[in-house]
Amino acid sequence: MKNFFRAIIVEAAALLFVPAFLFAAETQFVYSGSQNYSLVERTDLRRYDNGKYVGLMSREARSFIVCEDGVYDGDFFVSQDTVHNQKIVVNGIHDSIRSVFKIGADGTLTMIEDNGYPSFRSFPTFPEKKIQQGQSWQARAVRAMDPLSKGRPTRVPIYVEYTYLRDEFFGGQEVYVLSARWATRYGRSEFDPNGDPDLLRANGSNNATMFIRKADCAALVIRDSIDELYEFSDGNKVAFKGTISMFAEYPPAIDRTKLLPAINRVVGTSGGAGESSVKIKETAGGIMLTLENLHFKPDSAQLLPGEAALLDKIAAILKETGQNKLLVNGHTASVGNPSGEMALSIERAKEVAAQLCKRGIDADKFICRGSGSKYPVVDNSTKEGMAQNRRVEITILE
Repeated sequence: MKNFFRAIIVEAAALLFVPAFLFAAETQFVYSGSQNYSLVERTDLRRYDNGKYVGLMSREARSFIVCEDGVYDGDFFVSQDTVHNQKIVVNGIHDSIRSVFKIGADGTLTMIEDNGYPSFRSFPTFPEKKIQQGQSWQARAVRAMDPLSKGRPTRVPIYVEYTYLRDEFFGGQEVYVLSARWATRYGRSEFDPNGDPDLLRANGSNNATMFIRKADCAALVIRDSIDELYEFSDGNKVAFKGTISMFAEYPPAIDRTKLLPAINRVVGTSGGAGESSVKIKETAGGIMLTLENLHFKPDSAQLLPGEAALLDKIAAILKETGQNKLLVNGHTASVGNPSGEMALSIERAKEVAAQLCKRGIDADKFICRGSGSKYPVVDNSTKEGMAQNRRVEITILE
């Protein structure tokens, strides 16, 4: 009997020294994000050309991303400068770079329309099994790199080691904190035939910390420290050292108590035969105002003087939008010239935004996109149909 109790005591004592991680709770990471959000990527990198310091490259890529039926439709715009002693912030009407993608439950991002953004894809990617704090896993991701801002991004596969560090609160929300480490290797076994043909090789190291929201496993903040060297076909070697910070922002809800009365004063007050008119529609991105049958000079982005009264009314509406961004999307009728129609639709969107700026709307609120004749609202074979397809849509984003 003494031996029996002695064994029980020894076993109990042994349990006191069992490592704590054996009793730690396991976590299953599952991405379930479905909100509209803004993704901001800030880059502050010291640039060296052939070993000589050039200056600080500051770039900020902002986007507004709308989620509808599991598909993310994003408009990205970029401000950039290289300076020695100060950061320059560029404000004004922004051209939009469109990207469309899906995100799986494990975080894997699949591009549908790829124009180089977002820069990091499938980052993070989560493991299939449950894990505990302190455990690590490996996953493949992709980074779209355009180090010289040539407008031709190179997509580089990266192999990331993630570690689940801890739980904490960040910005009032419960988050998982992860680390991510990888080495940049391009030009030997990895090569993008659609990337920059002048980029021969890229090498470097990256270390990132991630704050992942527990509610839906959406990345709130990613801070990456980089040290990379790029080699080009002309013999130049360009190095970058510094940080890339990415974070998600969630737009404020539209204050409909102020906005809707302003809209109702305008909608229905115009639109006689041959006149421009305004329609209102609730969309996944926010409230859309469609300016139909706008009158421009033929094959031009110049609005005719008769549109001034309508623009005055639209500006009165938009002054009630607070901090919400404004997506201006131009559309043309189809005349059999897709590339010309696309260019004209962008210019017309920018012209409408510029006219609204003259009426007191902050230029930095505008994101401009052109869709050419790709999305007609009615048949394009008649003069009346072409007039309806020739429109500009302004979405108050939320």
